[in-house]
Amino acid sequence: MDRRPAARRPGITGLARRLQEYGRLARLDRPIGTWLLLWPALWALWIAGAGRPRPLILGIFVLGVFVMRAAGCIINDFADRDIDPQVKRTRERPLAARRVSPTEALTLFVVLMLLALWLVTRLNRLTIELALIGAALTASYPFVKRFFPLPQLYLGLSFGGWSIPMAFAAQRDLVPRLAWVLYIAGVLWAVIYDTMYAMVDRDDDRKIGIQSSALLFADLDRLLIGVLQVMMLGALALLGRDLHFGRWYEGGLLVAALLFVYQQWLIRRREP
Repeated sequence: MDRRPAARRPGITGLARRLQEYGRLARLDRPIGTWLLLWPALWALWIAGAGRPRPLILGIFVLGVFVMRAAGCIINDFADRDIDPQVKRTRERPLAARRVSPTEALTLFVVLMLLALWLVTRLNRLTIELALIGAALTASYPFVKRFFPLPQLYLGLSFGGWSIPMAFAAQRDLVPRLAWVLYIAGVLWAVIYDTMYAMVDRDDDRKIGIQSSALLFADLDRLLIGVLQVMMLGALALLGRDLHFGRWYEGGLLVAALLFVYQQWLIRRREP
C-alpha cells in the first residue's frame, strides 16, 4: 500500500495553516475594508469614463484595491506588532499573537507592493506617478498615527480617496477639478467610518498613547461625525450639480442621508 499521501499530509496541513495565517494578516477574512476602499475607486472610474470605464483599467483598479488593502493591513500590523497585544480587539492578530514573524510579514508586504507596481505599469505615466505617491502615503500611515492627532484624516488622504485622482488619470490622462471634489468626499467618508471605528478602541488607545479623532474630540465625536456627514453629502451634491446627474442621483443622496441618520442612531451610546 502506497503511504506517500499520508506522509505528506502533515506538511500539507502545515502549509495550509501558514497560508491561513497569511490570509488573516492580509484581512482576507474581513473583506469589508476592501469594499470601503473599492467604492471610491468605482465612483471615479464610472464618472471619468462617462459611465463606461475601460475594462482593462477597471480590472486593474479592482485587483489593485485588493492588493493594496492587503499590503496596508500588513504594514499596519508590522508597525503595531508591539502595541496590538495590549489591545483587546487586536491581540489575536497573527503578528501580535506571534503566529507570523515580522520577517514573514515584511516579505509578504514587499511581494504585494511589487504586484501592485506591476499592475500600475500597465497604465499611463501620470497614473504611475500618482500611484507612487499613494504607496508612500500608505506605507507611512501606521507610523504617522503615533504622533499625528488626526490619523483618520491621514488615512482618508491616503487610503480613503487616493484611488480617485488615479482613476481619472488612468481614464483621461488628467485630473480635473471635479476629481478633487470627489476626492474630498472620499476623504470625508474615510474619516467618518474610521472615527466610528476608533470609538471602540478609545480606552485602549488612551492607555497606550495612540492618537485618534475619537480621543481628540472626546464627547464631541458624534457631532464631528455628523458635521463630516453633512460635508460629504454637500460635496457629492456639488458634484452632481456640475455633472447634471438629475433626479436619480438626488434620490441616491437622500438614501445616503437616511443611512447617515441610522448610523448616528447606532452610535448614540458609543457602544462597540
